Amino acid sequence: LSPFDEFQRFKHHPAIASHLEGGTRISYGARAITEGGLQSIPKLSFPGGVLIGCSAGFVNVPRIKGSHNAMKTGMLAADAAYDAVQAGRGGDELVEYEAAFKKSWVYKELSVVRNAKPLLSKFGTTLGGALGMFDMWCRTLLGGWSPIPTLQHGKTDAASTEPAAKHKPIAYPKPDGKLSFDKLSSVFISNTNHAEEQPAHLKLLDPSKPIQVNLPKYGEPARLYCPAGVYEVVYADEVAKTDPRFVINAQNCVHCKTCDIKDPSQNIVWTTPEGGGGPNYPNM
Repeated sequence: LSPFDEFQRFKHHPAIASHLEGGTRISYGARAITEGGLQSIPKLSFPGGVLIGCSAGFVNVPRIKGSHNAMKTGMLAADAAYDAVQAGRGGDELVEYEAAFKKSWVYKELSVVRNAKPLLSKFGTTLGGALGMFDMWCRTLLGGWSPIPTLQHGKTDAASTEPAAKHKPIAYPKPDGKLSFDKLSSVFISNTNHAEEQPAHLKLLDPSKPIQVNLPKYGEPARLYCPAGVYEVVYADEVAKTDPRFVINAQNCVHCKTCDIKDPSQNIVWTTPEGGGGPNYPNM
């Protein structure tokens, strides 16, 4: 489930509702978090550039925090680039940046929490969380050692999507305008804007797959996990469910990139829109 779906499930719990009661919705936004950790960090340099921050996956998952790592790796990259320019280099790779990263406190921090996400995925919140705490304490107190070996991720988010037939549809209550709100009014306060009549930045590798593959097998999950109502399945007859069409409302996109990651057919490609359009988060 996406964070949007999780909130729909738990926001009416009495303990949560009591804290939200009387509150005012002041902003809205969404972002997919790279939770792979140390095991999923790719090669960090390539000719003409490097990967820093969340683009490389430097998020500390247990703390749900990555800004400090993003800033530090940006500083490491800047230092490496400065040294390369001073040495008269050009056109090669900043391999020194990756070496500096592996010697930094960012690498050490991510090394300690490396098993947090795999343990949660494998054993669930309660047992996985307890084992994760034990593993982190061991690595913190014993110089990086733990009786739990480094765990790998079994499969991608896209490959983890199961057929709709294995699950019961979730019937969410209609938005009440107090604790829950419709997606479109929420998108409005995210200040999302895209230039009119530009080509859609959300592209389908095969336009037939949403209806021919994803809809019958997975219930077309894009219409559910998207927090901005970008994707819709529209029928010629909504009662009889005949002649379905896949509609992309790209102008609503808040650039969370969940679709690019989660689509079970890996058919949706998020590309940079024209004119730098998208959400505008004034408090970030």
